[in-house]
Amino acid sequence: MPGLLHLSDPHFGTEQPDVVEALLALADQVQPEVAVLSGDVTQRARRGQFERARRFMQKLQAEAKLVIPGNHDIPLFNLWARWRAPYGGFQRAFGPDLAPVYESERYLVLGVNTTRPARHKHGEVSAAQIEAVAQRLRAASAQQLRVVVTHQPMAVIRGEDRVNLLRHHRAAAVAWSHAGADLVLGGHIHLPYACDLRDELGLQAPPGWEGVGGGMARAVWVVQAGTALSTRIREGLPNSVNVIHQEPREHGCVCKVEQYDYHAGQRRFRPVSGRLLAFPHAAG
Repeated sequence: MPGLLHLSDPHFGTEQPDVVEALLALADQVQPEVAVLSGDVTQRARRGQFERARRFMQKLQAEAKLVIPGNHDIPLFNLWARWRAPYGGFQRAFGPDLAPVYESERYLVLGVNTTRPARHKHGEVSAAQIEAVAQRLRAASAQQLRVVVTHQPMAVIRGEDRVNLLRHHRAAAVAWSHAGADLVLGGHIHLPYACDLRDELGLQAPPGWEGVGGGMARAVWVVQAGTALSTRIREGLPNSVNVIHQEPREHGCVCKVEQYDYHAGQRRFRPVSGRLLAFPHAAG
């Protein structure tokens, strides 16, 4: 059954042609309902890099595509463009919406622009963004898998990555949990993993707790992707993407998250791990 293809940090300008072709072939194979690209589309926000990214996304087999910017998609050295039109190149390639939304019978996917032109690489989510996402989550149907997409991670599994955490991630975690979020997809650090946000942030709510100020009453899973296409791999890890499927159940849904790594010898992406996550229905 078609699901979500999650890719991140392709850094066009550093992409590898063999890996590009392999990812297009994987999309042809899995036929996703929606392809989600969680930022750092380009290496240096240059017109030619955005154009290559645009053509790639056009070729990518998916019923719908959702793309958000990363910090690399804001000009770094062109200071005039950084302050006057920081998203000009991104918007020429992917349209004006920096927080796109995809909705179907089975999925609600909410993009969040966590970049800030005044910052070099660190991301932030504002109180207004947190509330806007929470409102959309509360309006979702019980049959939808509720997915939020950020560029910078909401949780990390290595101490050295804490500096890369999304600013105000704890407030977002609590609000989005109570609004019914299931997954938060991200990238930025080129490290694939999945973790329970409650455990990583120490925000487990006590039994019977009904407030919204100090804990998370339900699980929200962070699913991070490595770099999809770039030579800028981390610690020798291969290029990777995620394929996510959901199946409705009587009292919620079961979500399968599969990590696909690029195998250079076979010139293809192949599954290397899978995880089943269960989500109860949230109040719509």
